[in-house]
Amino acid sequence: MKNRKLGVKGFNISEVGLGCWQLGADWGKDISKETAFNILSEAVNNGITFFDTADVYGNGKSESLIGEFLKTCDVPIHVATKFGRAGDAYPDKYSKDVLRKSVEGSLQRLGVNALDLLQLHCIPTHYLKEGHVFDWLRDLQQEGLIKHFGASVETVEEGLICVQQENLLSLQVIFNIFRQKLITELFPQAEAKGVGIIVRLPLASGLLSGKFDSNTAFPENDHRNYNRNGDAFNVGETFAGLPFEKGLEFVDNIKNNILPDNLTMVQLALRWILDQQAVSTIIPGASSTKQVISNAEVSNIEALSKETNSALINLYKELIHKEIRGGY
Repeated sequence: MKNRKLGVKGFNISEVGLGCWQLGADWGKDISKETAFNILSEAVNNGITFFDTADVYGNGKSESLIGEFLKTCDVPIHVATKFGRAGDAYPDKYSKDVLRKSVEGSLQRLGVNALDLLQLHCIPTHYLKEGHVFDWLRDLQQEGLIKHFGASVETVEEGLICVQQENLLSLQVIFNIFRQKLITELFPQAEAKGVGIIVRLPLASGLLSGKFDSNTAFPENDHRNYNRNGDAFNVGETFAGLPFEKGLEFVDNIKNNILPDNLTMVQLALRWILDQQAVSTIIPGASSTKQVISNAEVSNIEALSKETNSALINLYKELIHKEIRGGY
């Protein structure tokens, strides 16, 4: 596993991390403690040193499981968590006291004295523009409750607002083969400010795994069912904002015309992201140890050829970008 530095003033982390939303079992199948520990252990065994979670994942369940695991782990792990989507704050009850209470809860569940990285969790844009929440974060940083802070955002506009904030370490963004405009509209500004990029949804909710077809059905409580048209939250969080059927068409196009013979769809999708200079780490989720191993192996795959990269960029420009829905 190769490592990269998160931001100019940050810390070294594995370039493939682990997204831990699924450990909270807010959607899909419930994951037992035993399975969660197996996933986390396999991640560590494969050189993954960065876990991403949030206070709202399973109402604290994801953080608690990670906290319990850390007590048994003798490898230094950096954990990033988030604030801003729980009911005591979202959508319009943000205050320094609410932030502090959330941080204290995360500290307790994770079993640490200070959070490695606290990220704003896709809070409404006007709060980012006002900027008071960043002052609160800097205050908690001065108090030693958080070591670094960043922001998880949904649009380029929000990212550009955040990178202007002093001491912002990182941006977490939706970025994959289907959502490429960040390469020119956000990444250069982030690099200029020394802000690291954490990539979530690198497989577009599994669409870029190449394992779905028109007969694929998702459980009723799975966001790939109830949010595929943005009925619950930003549509970009599900299938990268593409209509499911269109996404399947694009995947078939990639399989038939672009995918190198020596790579799987997952490897292509993840390697393409890691080939972007601005990216610090990707955080694909995993519901099994097999998925953890597969994701981690991408770190040691050679960079894609110029021809493959150009073909993916051209596909996006010619066909994909006009089908993306929602704030982007």
